[in-house]
Amino acid sequence: MAQAGRDITFLVRPQRAAQLRERGLEIVSPNGNATLHPKVVTRDELSGPYDLVLLTVKNYALQGALEDIAPAVGADTLILPTLNGMQHLDELKEKFGESNVLGGVCIVAATLDPQGRVVQLTGVQRLVYGELDGSHSARIERVDRTLQGAGFDARASSNILLEMWEKFVFIAALGGITCLLRGTIGEIAAAPRGRELALTMHGECVAVATACGFAPRPEVIESTRATLTEAASPLASSMYRDLQKGAPLEADAILGDMCKRGEAAGLKLPLLSAAYAQLSIYEAKRTAASP
Repeated sequence: MAQAGRDITFLVRPQRAAQLRERGLEIVSPNGNATLHPKVVTRDELSGPYDLVLLTVKNYALQGALEDIAPAVGADTLILPTLNGMQHLDELKEKFGESNVLGGVCIVAATLDPQGRVVQLTGVQRLVYGELDGSHSARIERVDRTLQGAGFDARASSNILLEMWEKFVFIAALGGITCLLRGTIGEIAAAPRGRELALTMHGECVAVATACGFAPRPEVIESTRATLTEAASPLASSMYRDLQKGAPLEADAILGDMCKRGEAAGLKLPLLSAAYAQLSIYEAKRTAASP
């Protein structure tokens, strides 16, 4: 959006702000590399209100981000979150009110390299958004006009909660199986019973979504099953990449919340529970080792 000339301001932490002001926002992508010099502010410099807030943090940074964006949020500000899972919606609505919150799904694989560059791992870049009640409102039309034509796939959805749940199922299954078995999808598919375990993990996630009233569409189930069992696939979840780095994880918001919702519906979820328990042990050790 910044590259397309839209009026965009990046709210970042002080260290990142200094880096961006000195070197610019460097992007390495199959869709073309770029160095941008966007408008950057820190929390202390932020004043509002803004028309639209794109909330793009990891779940474990959500609480801090809610306080950080508060000066930008007015009565008519729309907040479009692209976090994984579902529980952030409740926290956003509690903090700012339901009328300020949209639903959102971002499909992109990217990471920060040691130089602070944004490295896009595949060419896919898709953003979906919509009113939580499924209505086609004048304000979602304004959001759609703002996001269209900025160099990525963007569309409004009349059933954004279902699309969020479909991503939730995919992310939980992918994150759960790659972290539990410590491998890429291709490595898991090549291992004894690996393919079966990946499909079982996915089946548990589908069962939770269905019990919660958001059964994934058959074509989405079929596509996800194919992705989770593709031979020689280098695909791994961002949670697995973070695990390999010794970084914080979104385990509570993805696997933990999926388990919580499934158990509330009376489901038994042995693989999801095993993956969540393992990552909880990892987080406890990581936290204990932190200075």
